[in-house]
Amino acid sequence: MPRHILLGTALCLVAVVSWGGMFHIMEHALMFVDPFYITAIRYMIASLIFLGILAWAEGTASLKLEGRGVYLWLLGTAGFAGFGFLVFLGQEKISGHEGAVSASVILATMPLMTAFVHWVTSGKRPAAYTVVSLFIALSGVFLVVTRGHISNLLSMGSSLLADATIIGGVLCWVFYTWGGSRFPRWSVLRYTALSCFLGTLSVLGITLAATFARYLSVPDPGSVFRIGWDMAYMVLVAGILAVFSWNSGNRTLGPVNGALFVNMIPVTTLALAVASGEKVVSSELYGALMVIGALVMNNLFQRNGSPKAAHGDSREKATLPPR
Repeated sequence: MPRHILLGTALCLVAVVSWGGMFHIMEHALMFVDPFYITAIRYMIASLIFLGILAWAEGTASLKLEGRGVYLWLLGTAGFAGFGFLVFLGQEKISGHEGAVSASVILATMPLMTAFVHWVTSGKRPAAYTVVSLFIALSGVFLVVTRGHISNLLSMGSSLLADATIIGGVLCWVFYTWGGSRFPRWSVLRYTALSCFLGTLSVLGITLAATFARYLSVPDPGSVFRIGWDMAYMVLVAGILAVFSWNSGNRTLGPVNGALFVNMIPVTTLALAVASGEKVVSSELYGALMVIGALVMNNLFQRNGSPKAAHGDSREKATLPPR
């Protein structure tokens, strides 16, 4: 397998495994602090760390927006405010473990959304093997979460409004991921750091406005302290490590192929549930193997295909990180 594909695969796996654990972490955190303040605290810390790393690694000149501030702010707002608020708000409306499972399942529709957005914006259909891999992986996801019985999915108890809210958050992240390919001359670190900082400004603005409107209340210090370890994971692992790995992996593989790895999130969520004492049935195991097999199949085709086929089109190929 070409070295850059292997690296991109590893980076995407780091990201989705980190996010798979995020939903279980949020189960506890949402008991004490609302998703708006969790998102605000999380990205306020993460964005400052990102900017510090960027200034240290590439110099203060890399902090300049070069006339693309509005576009970058829109992408950052979608990725960090839109995704953070909407996904966790939807999960909050679905109590307990069901919320984590429902959120992770809906997140697994991201490859479909990404492929559609890519098709519309570039006019290029995804490679046939990518489409096949995508549907195999998605089928595996549904086997995992339904345990082989569709009635389980229907009895999860999630409301249509909560599901629609999470879907809106997923669409925001698809837009943010797609936007990364529009900055081919910027390093992944620069795009990530500046978009995170500008998006965080929107997060803080929305949170403060909602607080002044009395829609939200400022969490007391005791509640924030109780989710200290949760926030450490959300900032350092699901925030800085996962977002940077995700943007790097998608820069290498292209957004359509990279999005396939999102199907590993429900598998990770399932693994954590099993670690908590839940039993695994055969359909869940088969589903997890289908997801992993689909990802392996897509990467094998990438290895054996042409560079153009592997990356979807010449525009995505041009966004490979500089060597």
